[in-house]
Amino acid sequence: MASLMPNFVSRFFRPFTTSTKMGLGPEGGAQNIPDTAQKCTVAAGCFWGVEHLFRKNFGDKGLYDARVGYIGGDVNNPSYRAVCTGRTGHAEALQMSFDPSRLAYTDLLAFFYKMHDPTTKNRQGADTGTQYRSAIFYHTPEQGRQAREVTEKAQKQWWKNKPITTEILEAGQWWDAETYHQLYLDKNPGGYECPAHYVRNFGDLD
Repeated sequence: MASLMPNFVSRFFRPFTTSTKMGLGPEGGAQNIPDTAQKCTVAAGCFWGVEHLFRKNFGDKGLYDARVGYIGGDVNNPSYRAVCTGRTGHAEALQMSFDPSRLAYTDLLAFFYKMHDPTTKNRQGADTGTQYRSAIFYHTPEQGRQAREVTEKAQKQWWKNKPITTEILEAGQWWDAETYHQLYLDKNPGGYECPAHYVRNFGDLD
């Protein structure tokens, strides 16, 4: 088995080059997303692995697009370098567009609670800071209700030995991350993946 050290070290040398934040699709072209699409925005640590796991599991099940970016802060148009300081208030996050007739919002949230550790406040694995916090940013009151309901079930059934620290907040301004962060692990196989990002073998929520 290859050593984990190169991947771990690479986390601290992520590129800081600047790039325009355009609403491009994963292959570089504009996305044609239907008006009936809904959004799901979550934060679960380093956004590279979060995007990779959601695309892998839902890419052919009603997921139109997934973009990594920044949300929850108080600075306009933040750069990755600025977010990394922890002083802008933003979380590294994933914003998905999905077909609600094929993919339920609650299924995305259940997967969210399987693929990271929501009990470690402001941390995933060795990645520490408020930018790595666990959070759900809801886009409608109904999404907020569903987020609280799924969180309560996940606490009772999956994470009953530790309190879930996930924040549930109304979605504010979203900023796309720089282009080189989009589909990062597809473009860079073997790149850094947070060790806390894997799908737990939990049963279905009641």
